[in-house]
Amino acid sequence: MTSPTKAEGSGSTVALDPDLASTTEVAKPKKLEGRSPGQLMWQRFRRDRTGMFCAGVVISYFVIALLAPVITALSGTNPYTLYGQDPTYADQPVLDDFGLPLGYLGGVSGEHWFGVEPQYGRDLFAMLLYGMRTSLFMALGVTTLLVITGVTIGLIGGYFGGRTDYWVGRITDFFLSFPQQLFFIAFMPVVTAFFVDPREETPTYFRALAILIVLWLLGWMGMARLVRSTVLSLREREFVEAAKVSGASPWRIVRKEILPNVVSPILVQFTYQLPSTILTIAFLSFAGVGFVEPTPDWGRLFAAGAKYAEQDPAFMFFPGLALVVFVLCFNLLGDSVRDAFDPKSGR
Repeated sequence: MTSPTKAEGSGSTVALDPDLASTTEVAKPKKLEGRSPGQLMWQRFRRDRTGMFCAGVVISYFVIALLAPVITALSGTNPYTLYGQDPTYADQPVLDDFGLPLGYLGGVSGEHWFGVEPQYGRDLFAMLLYGMRTSLFMALGVTTLLVITGVTIGLIGGYFGGRTDYWVGRITDFFLSFPQQLFFIAFMPVVTAFFVDPREETPTYFRALAILIVLWLLGWMGMARLVRSTVLSLREREFVEAAKVSGASPWRIVRKEILPNVVSPILVQFTYQLPSTILTIAFLSFAGVGFVEPTPDWGRLFAAGAKYAEQDPAFMFFPGLALVVFVLCFNLLGDSVRDAFDPKSGR
């Protein structure tokens, strides 16, 4: 015979008591969820305060450049009006009799937030925003084209090897033999002369296209070599051999097995390549073979600042500060992306 104590504590009695059953909590096993490499990378990147801050600065630069027409409209200025020579603004003088900006720091005022350009009186704030717009989006297009070309050539040479890799390597070495800075200056007039009569003014859109072609032809080799060296080490790995044994096509092996494993160095190289391209575009404009007046461009601002260095040293301050901040933040962002992809990083 069962004792009353055992009967009250038995499992069947507890199950039949509705009040007691409703208050009883059944412990459920915690579900384990795996995380992809991208999720792990994002988790490590979010913990990097420097990287998050630099990412915010870089994104804000692109947003400001994209909204340059809206921002300059709100400020009541534009980069093409000669405020120092236009009779419409004769009642609001911005230059003195010697063509120098009135006021402090190159003519900073409520109407001209960063001052004005000597001799012409163009608004520096509007010129800087439109110059950022020109340089950033040109550099983004050039860098994207460089990455696509370099990754494609590097994958072909690294995966197929043999004679294919030999000829791809020789072509890469041939383009690497060109002194880039010298040929940037030499090739620009040659490219434009093929399509535009030297006696006619070269359209701005064609100058942009010529810059893109020259930078693309002379800039993809570094990415190609990086991808090739990575693929050479990956193609001998077990998972690639297993895919070959299973009968997968070379295109599927490259797309499914190899390419996901080279995303990390590609992204890191992209973050270093883009600010370098911006500096190259600025150098071309500074040397007079890139964008020319009246197209706003970072390089043109530095060229004008060098011309006005003795008369108005402040003209160089805001463009120089904006460029230094952007390049510094983008380089730090590249370091953060590299560390996020590398869990063994000590930073």
